[in-house]
Amino acid sequence: MNSVRIYVLTAPLLIGCSIVATAATADTKPIVNSIGMHLLRIPAGEFIMGSEESPDSLAKAYPQLPRSRFEELQDEAPAHRVRISRDFFIGAHEVTVGQFRRFVEATGFVPESIKDGTGGYGYRVDYDPDTTARGDAFEGRDPRYSWLNPGFVQTDAHPILNITYADALAFAEWLSKLEGRRYRLPTEAEWEYAARAGTHTRYHSGDEPASLLTVANVFDADSAANWARWKEMALTGHDGHAFTAPVGSFAPNAWGLFDMHGNAWEWVSDWYGEDAYAKSANVDPQGPATGNVRVRRGGSWHTWPFYARASYRNYNASSSRYTLLGFRVVREWDSDDKP
Repeated sequence: MNSVRIYVLTAPLLIGCSIVATAATADTKPIVNSIGMHLLRIPAGEFIMGSEESPDSLAKAYPQLPRSRFEELQDEAPAHRVRISRDFFIGAHEVTVGQFRRFVEATGFVPESIKDGTGGYGYRVDYDPDTTARGDAFEGRDPRYSWLNPGFVQTDAHPILNITYADALAFAEWLSKLEGRRYRLPTEAEWEYAARAGTHTRYHSGDEPASLLTVANVFDADSAANWARWKEMALTGHDGHAFTAPVGSFAPNAWGLFDMHGNAWEWVSDWYGEDAYAKSANVDPQGPATGNVRVRRGGSWHTWPFYARASYRNYNASSSRYTLLGFRVVREWDSDDKP
């Protein structure tokens, strides 16, 4: 049986970093909304977004990967200073199955994987890697799979999966009406600012991939047991979870946020642009005005450590629904919120 470590939302030690002007004011005591969602106030401030780490440095840290992987990261550059001008609240956890279920039951909303009849993706335990086109154990789209069934056991405490961009927006709109406050997806800049929590290392836990074992559910020895062909890419060690973990199962970052690395990829609001950083506003950037795919951040339970870095950018078509993809929400700061 997988072990579960539940961490209480208390104030952890702040990681000192001069690039975040207001890090010391972060409030790690959550507010709790009407559906029991824990939200943390993130202070306005500045940080360095992106990365310009050299291929040589990355190759040394991730020797399992071919060097070509490290020469395809132009979209993380240039590293640039960004100012988040207003405080905001963000979910301490990814949106859970139970929270999404409450939304569906309250509104009758039909997620796209069910509405369009094509289904989602799921884990297939009896796959044959020699005949499966993608060489992994996921299949879809298939009507058998949806947010209700990703092919493995999920409880109400696990992160919601198989959610499209529109599904995530609909949840945020419902929560906005329910609460009388504006909820939305984070921008890509807000997400990275919150994930780093005052750091500028590869992960909020440091530069070493091994540091993820206590803070993230990523592709490790437990997951590799189901994907023998990728075992050399796995993080050495066991985190106790072959698939998703209940939210809050690992240590949070310095601002009290859980699973900013791993567990589920998270939709953010921005369109993806490979050269977005070269054109980005320095204050509250919103991403490109148009695009073909939306950004997702943070990695998942099936993600190799290299792709769980705080600066790593990934993307999907808005209609994508997958066994690795969920979201968390932001609640905007209102004038009547106490400073």
